[in-house]
Amino acid sequence: MSEVVLRTRELVKRFGGITATNKVSLDILRGARHALIGPNGAGKTTLINQLTGVAAPTSGRVELQGRDITGLAPHKRVGLGLVRTFQINQLFGTLTPLQSLALAVASRVGAAHRWWQPMGADAAIAAECEALLAQFRLDEHAERPTKELPYGKRRLLEIALAVAQKPSVLLLDEPAAGVPASERADILATVAALPADVSVVLIEHDMDLVFSFATRITVLVNGTVLTEGTPAEIAADPQVKAVYLGEAEFRHG
Repeated sequence: MSEVVLRTRELVKRFGGITATNKVSLDILRGARHALIGPNGAGKTTLINQLTGVAAPTSGRVELQGRDITGLAPHKRVGLGLVRTFQINQLFGTLTPLQSLALAVASRVGAAHRWWQPMGADAAIAAECEALLAQFRLDEHAERPTKELPYGKRRLLEIALAVAQKPSVLLLDEPAAGVPASERADILATVAALPADVSVVLIEHDMDLVFSFATRITVLVNGTVLTEGTPAEIAADPQVKAVYLGEAEFRHG
């Protein structure tokens, strides 16, 4: 039986009289390629915020590899291997991709106090940064200020920075949001090539990306889990078609 690495039980989040998530229970397996989909306002980002500690649940619990992390601070969850990206880039515009990755890798290995040194000063950090630049198709842009990069490359850099933390669970919050169609193929290929042992949870409105990536899909509607299943089961589900897939004009052949 596959190991559950991330689990929620009966997660509820209320904002005043509004229930953003309503008794959401999920099991994310080791190596999962799991997508969360649903209409705008379904509670997807609120759920991710609870998983990562940005928002405390009103009730319910979150477990990471069997450990209750419901009350743990976000940075401590990162240290345990739960890492996310955001809908809006959280990047330093004046740093280059190489500098950004050097900072991320140095921070992870406890050498952040010397991240600013020339890259050759620490061969292990330099080698890891070079590998990440190649993996995420950023080698040609390594020395450009991030603010000058095409938007799709900035999204790739954000995923690279998350992977640099060596996550066991990676939460991707709309990695293709705002990316021009001409640059989306890079995002799709990069997400598909993420390490097999990393469990990936994807929130995305781009159904081509969702159905090419996910082996399991959970559908949220009004803060509640409507259904969960394989891509084929979700594409054929009349309830899902009615509330979401039809609205998204998705065609799954």
